[in-house]
Amino acid sequence: MIMEKNRLFEQEKPSKALAVMALPTIASQIIVLVYNLADTWFIGRTNNPYMVGASSLALTVYLAVTALANVFGVGGGSLMVRLIGEKREEDARRVASYTVAAAAISALGFSLLVLIAMDPLLKLLGASSNTLPYAKQYVLTTTVLGGVPTILAMAMPQLMRNAGFSKEAGVGVGIGSLLNVLLDPLFMFVLLPKGSEVLGAGIATMLSNVCSLVYFIFMFRRLRDKTVLSIPRRIEKIGREQKQSLYSVGIPAAFAIFLFDLVTIVINRLTASYGDTALAAMGIVLKLERIPIQVGLGVCLGMVPLVAYNYGAGNRTRMRQFTSLARTVILGFSCICAVLFWIFAQPLVSAFIANGETVEQGVLFLRGRCLSLPFMMIGYHIVNYMNAVDKGKVSFLLAVLRHIVLIIPIMIGMNLIWGLNGLIWSQLVADFLNAVIAFIIFRRIDSNI
Repeated sequence: MIMEKNRLFEQEKPSKALAVMALPTIASQIIVLVYNLADTWFIGRTNNPYMVGASSLALTVYLAVTALANVFGVGGGSLMVRLIGEKREEDARRVASYTVAAAAISALGFSLLVLIAMDPLLKLLGASSNTLPYAKQYVLTTTVLGGVPTILAMAMPQLMRNAGFSKEAGVGVGIGSLLNVLLDPLFMFVLLPKGSEVLGAGIATMLSNVCSLVYFIFMFRRLRDKTVLSIPRRIEKIGREQKQSLYSVGIPAAFAIFLFDLVTIVINRLTASYGDTALAAMGIVLKLERIPIQVGLGVCLGMVPLVAYNYGAGNRTRMRQFTSLARTVILGFSCICAVLFWIFAQPLVSAFIANGETVEQGVLFLRGRCLSLPFMMIGYHIVNYMNAVDKGKVSFLLAVLRHIVLIIPIMIGMNLIWGLNGLIWSQLVADFLNAVIAFIIFRRIDSNI
């Protein structure tokens, strides 16, 4: 089968090809961010720090869902497009089918585990007697009841994006996200009684992911004659080498999210020692950070199929053009965001909650952490490049380096020595060191490919 999208990967001007792949992805990432921020914003309208803090804790569990989706979306999508680049389209079709079926089964197992261990898990994440009931409501709806549709609604668009249908994937993500924004106030302030705002936000998120999944099922069926994508009727058998390649990239990609989750746990635990108000402030700041992060990830996700295809096709020159261009774009944007966050920290935090103490602490957190954004983006760019060129072990090591070797020890150490100020500035120190080391590794590997 000759893929209609091959010209985009092989012949289109690099800047245009990256724009075609990245812009819809960025748009969908921003829309996802908007609905995440919407949850916090709507919950913040209650002026209840316990609800805001609980939603931040519950988000940590929700990020684990993202990690599981990455096993299949990143691992399966990267392998699929490399096989297409090698002109092995039947193998690519089997990989795509296997990826969707395995994602659904894994999602069901994960949801059951979270249900069984919900109370001790949330307490481990830092939930107090004040925040635990609210956090349970959000996790039950988004991760237990909504686990399967959520994971599939995250993995399937990554397969579509890697097949060259970035716009269509973005539409599906956008549908779910915009629907969530519309459903949030309906369930939080109209249908459910006062005091159930967190539960309402969780129900809105679950239903929006179900609607996204319905769209992706429809699109997979519609595109089955034009691409390697289709809805699986069984678990396809794929070769041992292909399975190893899928998981060697997918598991490190998921592990990176789990490590990000672990860092968030440590941040929450350390911040909670300064009170529930500080925890609420940090929750707002962590979500504001997602603006440049989501844009940067959108560019990286748009870059991955272009790099992976040309890596599989053996076109190293074109592969490096996409890599360099993506790095320039995300660095420029993250620098602009860092400046804007510093200048407008107070009104940005105030937009989420009117509690004066929370706003004051949030401004300090945001100004301290925003300067790390450019260095953070370098790390994300290099990790995604490694996933594209089938260097899953390197991606894994980079994730361990950033989160385990650098961020967590530096965060704990600076908090012990300088207290809250040390915690605030630890991210900048860790991400600067990580960017330097990761770029050295990148240069050595790229020169030998």
